[in-house]
Amino acid sequence: MIWEAVIGIEVHVELATRSKMFCGCAVDFGGEPNRHICPTCLGLPGALPVANRTAIEWIAKIGLALNCRVVPQSVFHRKNYFYADLPKNYQISQFDHPVCIDGSLDIVVDGETVTVGIERAHMEEDTGKSVHVGEGGRIHAATETLLDFNRSGVPLVEIVSKPDIRSAEQARAYAQEIRAVVAELGVSDAKLEEGSIRFDANVSVRHKGDPELGVKVEVKNMNSFRSLERAVAYEIERQVETLEAGGELFQETRHWDEAAGVTHGMRTKEGSSDYRYFTEPDLVPMVFDDAWMEALRASLPELPAARRTRFREMGLESAMAVILSDADLDIRTLFDEAVAAGADPRTAAVWATGEVTGWLRREARDLEDSGLNGRHLAALLALVGDGTLSASGAKDVLDGVARSEGSPAEVAAARNLVQVSDTAVIGEAVEAVLAANPDAVERYRDGEVKIVGFLVGQVMRHTQGRADPKVVHELLADRLA
Repeated sequence: MIWEAVIGIEVHVELATRSKMFCGCAVDFGGEPNRHICPTCLGLPGALPVANRTAIEWIAKIGLALNCRVVPQSVFHRKNYFYADLPKNYQISQFDHPVCIDGSLDIVVDGETVTVGIERAHMEEDTGKSVHVGEGGRIHAATETLLDFNRSGVPLVEIVSKPDIRSAEQARAYAQEIRAVVAELGVSDAKLEEGSIRFDANVSVRHKGDPELGVKVEVKNMNSFRSLERAVAYEIERQVETLEAGGELFQETRHWDEAAGVTHGMRTKEGSSDYRYFTEPDLVPMVFDDAWMEALRASLPELPAARRTRFREMGLESAMAVILSDADLDIRTLFDEAVAAGADPRTAAVWATGEVTGWLRREARDLEDSGLNGRHLAALLALVGDGTLSASGAKDVLDGVARSEGSPAEVAAARNLVQVSDTAVIGEAVEAVLAANPDAVERYRDGEVKIVGFLVGQVMRHTQGRADPKVVHELLADRLA
């Protein structure tokens, strides 16, 4: 039989608001445990929640960026379950009236565009953090578990995809694109290593063409895109092998073990009825008008997919469009300014993502702390294009401009890097090199053509690297002939 994977991804995004979802406690990651807590986020008797307006605006922006419909009226529910890191024994979440529904996101895998439907994006509060003490910090090897409630009540957006993903590679591409969108909106730092964006995968398999879905297994504890891809691939293989061996699958939650590269069963997966949802009595319904939503839509930045399309339309190859789109905002701005100042887009993209980014990393500096801007980059590339600067000389000029020594032309002159194209001057250097290397000349005339590279290098050294290499090659070829 030919098997087909059916995968849906749940993405949890912690919003970077100043205060928590339903109280005024500060959102502070990495602080001393249990210092940013109050009766409301601990669920103590008599404490009442108040919704965070900024968090509601931000989930609506996420929904709009994912082509969702923001519903006119939304309500909160209580999701009842019992776990140590849930102090109230229920979570304020949403059930049948989420903020955003019916969206979509396009991803590209192996040159093919796949549209993944977005079922919903709803607002909830995060739980506390369980710290497992023991070998590896994993729950199965822990000797004890400590609880930190600083995270309890942090605004959390859950984005639920439709089961439109068919491979581990598509799952990874979807997760990467979701993270790129969230980061571009600026509503979260979206750091996987800190847990501010987390992914759970719902995986099942079925015979290809079968309209019925298979038994769904939820996989958790994937803290990188690589982990997500590996975990989904393993789970697909495990389920197929189990079914082909005559075994039976059951709905459960499984834990991804990164070191072993396998999933382990954790618990039987709950259904919605197990959570006994009911409307949160302490919060009123939220009503959104069209003017508010249109104002949010107008505030959206250029999103990654649109930016990649724009770069391709400017003439960049798809791979470079992706690299530049994923670059830091200051690098993208530098590129756009350089093109606006007349630079060739492809050349500017190569320099912005290559030499400029490399210089900033070596110097551990931000672009805004350097003397370089888009006009300077365009001027620098123009000097290379008209032969005033060699490729190596241009790198030295970039260094000088970035160190605020002046414009590209000023730095080139001050550092004596202006390329010499005068045939008379270069001709003198060629004659001097040929006279000093008669053996090389004889080897060339005996058929060792590659020795010309040595002679070109000697001429460049003689002129301190300032000679135009093209002119050097032409004069050497004429003289040797």
